Order: sequence, then structure tokens, then C-alpha cells
Amino acid sequence: MDQEVSVEEFLEKLLEIAHPLAPFDLPLLDAHGASLAEDIFSEGLVVMQAGTRIRSTQIGLAASLGLNRLPSRPHPRVVIISAGDDLVEPGQLLADGEEEYETNSWMLTTAVREAGATGFRVHTIPENHEQVKGIVEDQLVRADLIIISGESKDDSFEMITAALSELGEVTTLIPAMSDTGRFAYGLIGPDKTPVVTLPGDPVVAYMALEIFIRPMIRTMLGAPNIFRTRIKAILDNPVQSPEGKRSFIRVALDHKSGKGGSSATVLAHQESLTCLANAQGLALMPEDRTSYKAGDVVDVLVLERSNN
Repeated sequence: MDQEVSVEEFLEKLLEIAHPLAPFDLPLLDAHGASLAEDIFSEGLVVMQAGTRIRSTQIGLAASLGLNRLPSRPHPRVVIISAGDDLVEPGQLLADGEEEYETNSWMLTTAVREAGATGFRVHTIPENHEQVKGIVEDQLVRADLIIISGESKDDSFEMITAALSELGEVTTLIPAMSDTGRFAYGLIGPDKTPVVTLPGDPVVAYMALEIFIRPMIRTMLGAPNIFRTRIKAILDNPVQSPEGKRSFIRVALDHKSGKGGSSATVLAHQESLTCLANAQGLALMPEDRTSYKAGDVVDVLVLERSNN
């Protein structure tokens, strides 16, 4: 039986295998979006600090100093593999009630790009773990990190972990959180490339990417802050959580609530992609809390989304 570990313990294990990428000089346009690997000086003063995300203004400053390259930590190359014989590409017809549209690779590939990585999408329909192994081996040449998800019913978990175990050392576990499933992680291939498998349910897979994979990518970028911004907010409506589990409740945020700060409204149908798509933050419920009432103050991870 898979070991259950705390959210913090699992995240710590993942960050141990996610190291900042080796820096090198990049042309200005290629450096855009990467992290600055060392301080930039002008007339003896630091004008750009190491760890800064290189945005358009930093590119302009570099150009004004006569620099055509910047010492940068490159975008991590993250390969997203979605495996399952009942997964159908969007745009095609579903043959029966057993099939479902392949969602995870589209959502996770774009999510890792939003975190600062270069995302590569791979959808496959393997028949056995040898085929999965071959697909993963083919991707190792272009990957700094590999993320794999199976079907929503987790039918392919054993097949995927069997393939990964032949390529390196992997561990399976279950984090103590309300939206969860079985995970595997480890180092595979000749270069000891980090790999993480996520549960197949799209909402659970995305939540796992936010909580566990995004900090890995930000670490590989050399970013000074690898976590989402956290704020205090007043709950507009009550919410419950299973005892002994960490919960990340999807909420809408109102930063102009007139209540002395931000307010958070718990969205309906927490298990749905519609709810996830409309969420602007994740309200944190610790393991020792089973409920909050309206008016309570909660910590919220801000997802930096806006309809504008």
C-alpha cells in the first residue's frame, strides 16, 4: 500500500530533485522570460539583480547598456505526456461512454508555460508498459522534467510506474490532501531527469501541478520566490474539508470588498473544470480544520487571473 505523506513532505522531496539549470549567455530576445543568473552592473552599481525575471523592461535596460546578451537560466524544458487508450483528441467524436476527451496534456502544457517553462505536449495510446517506456526514452533527450498523467480512473498508473521503474528509481505515494490520488516521482535515464506522475482526473492533475510542479519549475528557473503570492481574505460563505487532509478550495476574489481587505467566495461544484477555470485563488484549509464559517479569515494563494 502506498505511503501517505504530508503536502510539505512531498513537496520537499520534489524540490530535492529540482535543481536550478546551468546558466549561459542568451541573446536578448531568447533571454526574455528567463531568470537573470548574475547581477548586472553599470558604473559600479547593480542595475539588475540575479534571480530577476527578464521582462521587456530588463531587455530595454540591457540594450541601453550596449548588451546584446544576458547571463540567464534558460526556461526548463518540460515534457507533458498523457497516456490512456480511452482518451480521445478534442475535435473527434467519442465512440462510447467509456471514452473521454484528452484534457490533461492541453491544460498542463499551457500551465507549465505560464510558470516559465518551455512545454512540449505528447499524447499517446500505449498498449503496454514497454511502449510507455519507449515513449519516455524518446523524450529524455529534450526534457529537463517529465510529467505524466494517465486516465481519469487511474487505470494506467501501474503501467506507467512499471515503465519508469525500468528507467530509474521511482517512489509511489499519496499526499494527505483532499484533491488527490496516487503519485510517482524519481530520477530516470542517463542524465537522472526528474519525472513526476500525476493522477488522471483533470482537476486533481491541475491542482497537483499548482501545488507541486510549479515550485519545481520556479526552482529550476532560479526564481527568488517559487511560490504563489499569499494573501488574507474574508470568506463570504462557509466551507468544509475532510479531517486530516489539506484542502485547496477554489474561490473568487474581490479585492475591493469594502470589508477592510479582500473577500473570497467559495465557488460551487469544486470538482468541475468550470469551477477551476473561474477560480482566482485557492483558499488553504489546514489538516486540523474541518470547516470555516462566513466571516472567517483564510489564507489564499492568488492565481493571478483576471477577466479583463
